Amino acid sequence: MKWTSWKILGAAFQLTAVMMFLFAACKPAKKVQKIEEAIRKKDTATTVVVVVPEKPAVDSNAIVQELLDKVVHNTIHFQTFSAKTKVSFTSKDGSDQARADLRIKKDSLIWISLTGALGVEGYRVIITRDSVVLMNKLDKTVEFRRIDYLSELTQIPFDFYTIQDLIIGNPIFVDSNVVSYKAGAKELNILTVGEIFKHLLTIENGTNRITHSKLDDVDPIRNRTCDVTYNNFEKNVLGFDFSTFRKVSVSEKAKLDVEVEFKQYNFNQPLTFPFSIPKNFKRR
Repeated sequence: MKWTSWKILGAAFQLTAVMMFLFAACKPAKKVQKIEEAIRKKDTATTVVVVVPEKPAVDSNAIVQELLDKVVHNTIHFQTFSAKTKVSFTSKDGSDQARADLRIKKDSLIWISLTGALGVEGYRVIITRDSVVLMNKLDKTVEFRRIDYLSELTQIPFDFYTIQDLIIGNPIFVDSNVVSYKAGAKELNILTVGEIFKHLLTIENGTNRITHSKLDDVDPIRNRTCDVTYNNFEKNVLGFDFSTFRKVSVSEKAKLDVEVEFKQYNFNQPLTFPFSIPKNFKRR
């Protein structure tokens, strides 16, 4: 990988390392499926009441809220997680590929290693609940930052637990304030509005998997948007569906497109987190 490509990769990491992983896919629930079928018959975002055979009229807004609550609260529980991914990215500065190795000790430590196409490791990162350490092996430098560095970098309120959920596949930035929805034959679209983002979620009927997520600024002065698509779901050993391919587009002043393919992943296996800083590395 060329030096200029590593500079692009560094920018891509800083802008999207904490945003390029999916939200959760959840187990189907028979009760919700029956209600979804009733909603789909209307196929409209303005339906207020649906009728379930042999039962009283049901408030469809409450039904949608119930479904959203199930998606949010049915999270993946784990102790450790590791994955090897292929990352492809395109920005105004060019495009390239890299390998990202990920390791997590739940509620404690996130370890990331970025390696170029020629097998040269460029970055190694440790994220804890209160700090970020970024080792640039090409420049022979190391940075020590507080955890709020991630919020400053992305202008999004990330903390350790939010990043952990992103990587594992648990929902983030899903507000309970549902302002509209539309039910179709294959999916249910729900728009929620929080203090920071408008969030359009696409939930697959029958599986309750989040297949698409679009975040837009509530503040009209800002122009941030993050568009994420999740594909190639597999049932993991914990019984949850896991998206092994994600496409992310992030834009504000410039656009960055990232594709992430999980080559392998494991839950609850013994892990190590090597992070030895050479003596000749300069502190920035």
